[in-house]
Amino acid sequence: MLTAPQAAAGADAPPDSGAKHRRAHRGDWILLTWCVLLTVVMLGPLAAPGYVLSYDMVAVPDQTLLPSSVGLSSAVPRAVPLDAAVALGDSVLTGQLLQKLALAGIVLGGALGAGLALPKVRTGTRLVAASVYSWNAYVFERLVIGHWPTLIAYAALPWLLILGRRVRSGRSSALAPGLLLVGVSALTPTGGLIAAALFGALVLAPGGKHTTRVRVMGGAAVLALQAPWVVPSVLRPDPAVSDPAGVAAFAAAPDSPLGLLGSLLTLGGIWNDGAVPDSRALPSALVLTVIVLALAVFGATELRRHLGRAELTVTCTLAATGLLVAVSSALPGGDTVLEWLVSEVPGGGLIRDGQKFLAWYALLVALAAAAGAGRLARAAANRTDAAVAVAIALVPALLPIAALPDLVWGAAGRLEPSTYPAAWSDVRAAIDGDHGDVVVVPYQPFRRFPWAGDRTVLDPAPRYLGVEAVVPDALPVGGDTVVPGEDRRAAEVGTALDGDDPARDLAALGVGWVAVEQDTPGDVPDGLLESLESVEINGTLDLYRVPGPIGTWSRIPPAPPVIVADIVFSVILIGASADVARNAFSRRRRSLRSEVS
Repeated sequence: MLTAPQAAAGADAPPDSGAKHRRAHRGDWILLTWCVLLTVVMLGPLAAPGYVLSYDMVAVPDQTLLPSSVGLSSAVPRAVPLDAAVALGDSVLTGQLLQKLALAGIVLGGALGAGLALPKVRTGTRLVAASVYSWNAYVFERLVIGHWPTLIAYAALPWLLILGRRVRSGRSSALAPGLLLVGVSALTPTGGLIAAALFGALVLAPGGKHTTRVRVMGGAAVLALQAPWVVPSVLRPDPAVSDPAGVAAFAAAPDSPLGLLGSLLTLGGIWNDGAVPDSRALPSALVLTVIVLALAVFGATELRRHLGRAELTVTCTLAATGLLVAVSSALPGGDTVLEWLVSEVPGGGLIRDGQKFLAWYALLVALAAAAGAGRLARAAANRTDAAVAVAIALVPALLPIAALPDLVWGAAGRLEPSTYPAAWSDVRAAIDGDHGDVVVVPYQPFRRFPWAGDRTVLDPAPRYLGVEAVVPDALPVGGDTVVPGEDRRAAEVGTALDGDDPARDLAALGVGWVAVEQDTPGDVPDGLLESLESVEINGTLDLYRVPGPIGTWSRIPPAPPVIVADIVFSVILIGASADVARNAFSRRRRSLRSEVS
């Protein structure tokens, strides 16, 4: 990657002297070191043994590849094909190592990509971009709430900007790594939309030196990579629409004294106040955050010097779109429009949590703030000595950390690893996968365990136990509010648990096992356990067997088109990976030949 000379560099060396290359190489190492330091300071506690459990973030020792992993279940495919990828990944690596590598890769990759996204800028400017993009309220809130798959797409955005630029310059070899990143981002629907919108728009935008063939192939592949979650969503027997109550429940909310718009402009505004950093209420943090935003405003015009017209247009348009989606429920008539989309358009529920789409805006803020820091450094260099100019260039890289100290050391302790009780593995070993699916009670989606720091966490048992599970998808939000779910089977299982003959009704719904978590708040329906056969009773996670023959739930998407969608997805990823490896090998071979000659 080409990097400009640093601020303190002396007179320009002749092009053939190698001095410019050495300075660029040194600048790349400085940037990489800074990004690694940010990652270590942020995620240091993850080095301890255990699994990070926080709200939607769940990791287990050995996740099993099941039909539901690819969308062949009654549930809406929100974690498709993510569950399949994790199941395949932890067959090679341990579950906790896979989780920790993924989180570290997100932070390091996002910071490094942002640092390299602006071409031909000084190293100090790159450090600012890396800091602003990786150290902000959006990253904090999405980490704590457990939306790490969304953060995969977030980390991919600056790289997709770089690769889109290369594709447009006529370097068709950049198409394969771009598609690879879009595919990894598309492990969940929201991530797929965020990444595909940026890369697809850059590939398809008018102008550029790339051919029509590259445009068509790139655009078609970007769409095809969304097939694993689109196909089961469209073909499920029950419509993939959501309850309109979710619009108000998941609407962006003010998380700072700046109000809703100010919170969103400073990359906060998540709906869950339990995921908000405490420092957002501090006047000092507020001032520093506003300074970072002011730096971005100051550098906005500078972006025209660093980005092409198409890049700037796409980045700004998506940033504005993300802000509009995030604030839309607060606009006049916005909630009505969103409620219609959510309740009538399949997949419309993706926009309920509109603050997620601030990812596009965060990229623009990071690049503009970096450009603003570079502009300040140039102005200072003309009026002060070199030491002051370097300080002015580097101080903005520290501002995001000072403005959000909560991110230090595992989000101030919110991301500390936990260890599963030994009783859980005993229960997994006792389950026979040929006797139907499992239901975990208390029948509610979230838990609090004493061995997990009493943090709110999505119940990990359905992924831990290694068999298909029926999971309640009615979501409690903000205390007394419950947003109805979309899974008819989950609703009927809830009714059966409270019925007069739960064993009979559960068997008819294809449920053969009931696991009882004894160390978490919640109620077990009266009379339920008396109708079941005890299998493994340990007082932590007890297992019961539903007697008699077990039925089958057949209201799921048809298997053939879902499998075809997964094959298409896999073929594109494998082909892109092979092309990336081939190009890397060719570049290495040319480099070795050049050194020999």
